[in-house]
This record gives sequence, C-alpha cells and structure tokens, in this order.
Amino acid sequence: MTDSGRSCRETLTLSPQPSGTGGPLRIVFGEGPGRYVPGGAPLGSGDVGYVGGASLNLHEPGAVRALLDAASDRGWRPEGRGPVEMDGWPLLEAAAAARAGGGGPEG
Repeated sequence: MTDSGRSCRETLTLSPQPSGTGGPLRIVFGEGPGRYVPGGAPLGSGDVGYVGGASLNLHEPGAVRALLDAASDRGWRPEGRGPVEMDGWPLLEAAAAARAGGGGPEG
C-alpha cells in the first residue's frame, strides 16, 4: 500500500506504432488477495502473478507480446482512438500458458 492509501499496482502501457495510429492500451495488475505485484523485496520489478499459480515477469522476452495477444483475443483493437485500460488478471493465465507453450485456456 502506498502512503496515499491507494493500492499497489503494476501498469503496462503499450502505444501503437507508428505514433498517432491509435490510442494506448494500459494493462493494469492491481494488488489483491492471492496476487502479487512489485512493491519491494523479494519481488523483482515487473513480476506479477498469483500466489501458487500463473506468473509473468514483464521484462522477459515474449511476456508483453503474450499479454498483447491475450488482450486482442478478448477484443482490444489497436485502431481505437482513445486510451483503453484492461484488467491484467484475466489476461495473465492465457499469457503465461502461451509463454509456456501450452496455448491459453478456452473462453
């Protein structure tokens, strides 16, 4: 928890290329029961996941691509003009499974 009383969260912001071709996508991982987000030791910067479950390090090659693919599978389109914010938790398991070579859960 931060000093302002707001919850800790990790936000990944992706901007379409070339610049001006769409609005940014913000994938947000908020803290909550059974979840972890960066906030100090022992977690590294970019680590998000479920305690005892799926996890990703957003700095590892392919992790962001897997989240982007999961967001696209759930309806996000880069052509949108305004910013879009998506909850990252529903994307995490599909992205982690894709990174592990197991595809994603149906749904």
